[in-house]
Amino acid sequence: MFVSYRAAIGASVLFGLVSGAAIAAGDLSRQTPIEVTVALGSPGKHEFAPKQLKLETGKLYKLILRNDSNDPHYFTSHAFSAMVWTRKVQVTQQRDGKTVTLAEFKGAMREIEVYPGHSAEWWLVPVAAGRATDLRCDIKAADGKAHADLGMTGEIVIE
Repeated sequence: MFVSYRAAIGASVLFGLVSGAAIAAGDLSRQTPIEVTVALGSPGKHEFAPKQLKLETGKLYKLILRNDSNDPHYFTSHAFSAMVWTRKVQVTQQRDGKTVTLAEFKGAMREIEVYPGHSAEWWLVPVAAGRATDLRCDIKAADGKAHADLGMTGEIVIE
């Protein structure tokens, strides 16, 4: 009886260590984010670059939305926002060669506007596979057309 009690305790401890390791492996706060940069236009051009993003479920991404153009731009996709869990969105600025965080937002995001010469970082985890074909910028240009009408559309594929 003493031997089987000791074996049972040992098995319980071993099982606890193994299941604890499995839980830690899924801890999103310990993942190193995969950086993906999207250019929101460039001087004289209304486009997302790249035009198509490919992401995987269960991985932490830092989606860097960089606007090097002279116009503000939206990164809008209602379908995409329904397929991800947002950890945070940070507004950043370059100062003396370093990235400085100016503001941080938490909760569901569907649209992010980035002003000329600035960036935002969307920390997210895709939780559902699918294809979001509604990525667009709906800001109006001087001629009254939306940037999306001028080619600023895209697609996000989550596998």
